[in-house]
Amino acid sequence: MNRSCVAALALLSFLLLDVPLAPAQARRPAYHPTAIQQPAFRTAVQGVTASQLKDYLAFVASDEMEGRETPSRGLDATARFIATLLSRWGVKPGGADGGYFQPIDLAKQTLATDALEVSVGKRTLAYGRDYLAMATAGEVSAGLVFAGDGWFVKSKGLDAYAGIDPKGKIVVLTQGGFPAGIKNMGALGKRGEDWMDPMSYAQRKGAVAIVMLPSLLAQTNADRVAQMRRRFEDGQAWPEKLPREGGGGPMGASTLPTVFLMASGAQALFAGEKVDAATILQSFPAGTAVKPFELSAQKQVRIVVRTAVEHTASQNVVGIVEGSDPALKAEYVAFGAHYDHEGTRPGESDAVLNGADDDGSGTVALLAMAEALQKAPRKPRRSAIFVWHMGEEKGLWGSAYFTAFPTVPIDRIVAQLNIDMIGRSRPAGDTDPRNKDLSGPNEVYVIGSRLMSSELGAISDAVNASYGKLSYNFRYDDPKDPERFFYRSDHIHYARKGIPIIFYFTGVHADYHGPDDEVSKIDFAKYEKITRTIFATFWEIAERAARPAVDKPLAADAQ
Repeated sequence: MNRSCVAALALLSFLLLDVPLAPAQARRPAYHPTAIQQPAFRTAVQGVTASQLKDYLAFVASDEMEGRETPSRGLDATARFIATLLSRWGVKPGGADGGYFQPIDLAKQTLATDALEVSVGKRTLAYGRDYLAMATAGEVSAGLVFAGDGWFVKSKGLDAYAGIDPKGKIVVLTQGGFPAGIKNMGALGKRGEDWMDPMSYAQRKGAVAIVMLPSLLAQTNADRVAQMRRRFEDGQAWPEKLPREGGGGPMGASTLPTVFLMASGAQALFAGEKVDAATILQSFPAGTAVKPFELSAQKQVRIVVRTAVEHTASQNVVGIVEGSDPALKAEYVAFGAHYDHEGTRPGESDAVLNGADDDGSGTVALLAMAEALQKAPRKPRRSAIFVWHMGEEKGLWGSAYFTAFPTVPIDRIVAQLNIDMIGRSRPAGDTDPRNKDLSGPNEVYVIGSRLMSSELGAISDAVNASYGKLSYNFRYDDPKDPERFFYRSDHIHYARKGIPIIFYFTGVHADYHGPDDEVSKIDFAKYEKITRTIFATFWEIAERAARPAVDKPLAADAQ
């Protein structure tokens, strides 16, 4: 599952949704499922087994896959594994040119560390000691304005540039999170109109470069600084056909040259100004922010950032099992999961981030259901399209790409069932606060099932009541929930295309994005039960004469 970070360029935005449902509220089924009573379904669903899931997951989450970074040889090997199994089972290729892969060209900017320059007047700063730089190329000489945290929030009266003009200047920003007292920007309106993140706002206001000031706490964490330096020097990749807009993390993103000043660099920058570096660096994130101001007109800063562009490629993996109805098989129920993860952390004793739960569990659930469906004695009326998305951890790349360049008509997809982390349970007696939101042995979070389609929600509830009998927890259906899970996985791009979605998730845990997210931690009995219930929900949707009606479309400003 994707999480925000300053340097990630994530295609995320915040949506205004319907009135929230009560957490973990039991729902009275308003629909009576009949398709899951069919012998064909009863036979097919038995093909989804804990042993099957364990076998496939042992490969996908093995050390040999090297954490499935996007792009990487481990991710490519996983894609080949998926495609090979689909081919052996006779699943129809759904990618490009008659194959299982949907190629995605990536452009990666890498930082040319031997061609960097940051100077304040006649003093040249030292890379690695006084500053770090992001891989966004540019050459700038200009004056400066200090704009505090850089936020614009209309409803709160926040405007970092009230009284100052950053046009043609370098903007200096403090690096932090959301403004004080705000946890969910989505509740405040439309991004780009009602609120803007600091980096995007600086670019909108005409700034020519950005200087970020990390907090003193961040600067004194040597491991964190080293990780940030590696991330910047490794550069930023992006799918070449996708717009590079929006931004991941509270700070957002821009295409302006951007440097991060350490304390020594900040001292040089603010020398002789009305507020010194120590005062500014000590003013956040404690809440005693220094008001924005223009620096001395005589002070000029030169920033030169040079990059090299590397071209590489990755892929979504797509398979189709055709339906049995001559007319309805032209419509699809989509299954989705992301098969990438976070790669490795060199230098650590356990360097591989295996991602067994995130999202090996979803990846393998799709494999299990594709195998069961292909081997079913009779297929349901509609077709199934299985999409393994790449690059979710980078910013939902694969789903953004597939919905922008679908391999089947996007308006023929009647629903999308997204699976991201369904393999874990909170152990009895577990007091680790990092596991406090992990679901119980018979529990799963169900997100978005009624947010666009009342019919889809009713089907989902009724199938579970009749078949799975899981404890469905609707806590994260709340659009005001600060975790924003509705926005953090691949289903969001399908929802933006008007496709009703259901997102299945068992909760964040202590091993999230860490080296201990391994196969040994998976609750395979629960994992099997959830996967079978999702398969049952698919079968019911696929057999219905009419597609689930969208009676609560997303607001126009959420598109």
